[in-house]
Amino acid sequence: MNQQKSIISTDPVIEDFDDASEEAPEEASQVELRAWTIGTDEHGLRLDRALSALVPEFSRSYLQQLIEAGAVTQGALTLRKPAHKVRAGERGQIELRPTPQSQAFLPEAMALDIVYEDEHLLVLNKPAGLVVHPAPGNWRGTLLNGLLAHDVKAAQLPRAGIVHRLDKDTSGLMVVARTRATMDALVKLIAAREVSRQYLALAHQPWSGPARREVEGAIGRDPRNRLRMAVVDLQRQPGKPAKTTFDLLHNGEQGCWLRCTLHTGRTHQIRVHAASIGHPLLADTLYGGMPTAGMLRQALHAWRLAFIHPVSGRELVFQADVPQDMREALASWGVGYNAHQAVL
Repeated sequence: MNQQKSIISTDPVIEDFDDASEEAPEEASQVELRAWTIGTDEHGLRLDRALSALVPEFSRSYLQQLIEAGAVTQGALTLRKPAHKVRAGERGQIELRPTPQSQAFLPEAMALDIVYEDEHLLVLNKPAGLVVHPAPGNWRGTLLNGLLAHDVKAAQLPRAGIVHRLDKDTSGLMVVARTRATMDALVKLIAAREVSRQYLALAHQPWSGPARREVEGAIGRDPRNRLRMAVVDLQRQPGKPAKTTFDLLHNGEQGCWLRCTLHTGRTHQIRVHAASIGHPLLADTLYGGMPTAGMLRQALHAWRLAFIHPVSGRELVFQADVPQDMREALASWGVGYNAHQAVL
């Protein structure tokens, strides 16, 4: 079979479309009419799966609704079955009504604190409060939107080159790819645990025992609260192995100032592991922390990032200054800014 490249038209025609989908705003009166061509990668797939590969900004469930509503045609034929098998070379059209999800991947100019940049990658210091990737409730104003505005080539990369994430209220360093080759290489480095990531955290309760503690506990979805993660028993619950090293930097009556080194990169890993050993982070209400010392968000900062540049082979090491809210919290504990710098 000849190699056939998948094509989705980038020159839409705007037409009226009556769609009752709950994902589409009722007030929307315009849709985008796109042409599609099935490539060899999609040959033999269900129609809904093929379209979700060709139109990735829409969810598969939404595309299924469009198919069943008669919004997908192949010549004079209307394709109404999501399970219809497609073949390479087939062409058609799909009527797309805008949704918050589909409009999420648009450039939005924003100030980015970029600490390093070359033609292959960039490293930035993310402020607390900035969502990394569009998701329900945060479809716009994310780091991804800012990256699309910063570099037009980012639109050609999955997730605009984002290879790892920080929680919305975690501040600090992230590396972002600017080419597909660099993105693939960075993903491999992270999977091989060859990217060093260290965080600084303020935690409740005075520290006891050795100044260094290795915490190994698999992390999975909390069966009692699906919004949380938890340390789980892999014999009984799904999850993934996780390991964090905690080093005590300062101990006080109110709590402890910690350096946290990730050996794996699970969702909420440091927050979950810290809470599991009786030291939830300040203001991390999801995992038992309380707002105190002026902290209104989880007291976690991605302080140090180090890796070998996947193209030049140079060792890159970056450090991001402790943000103001954490400095003020340290000061309220009697740990001066210069003192904690010296400890590091």
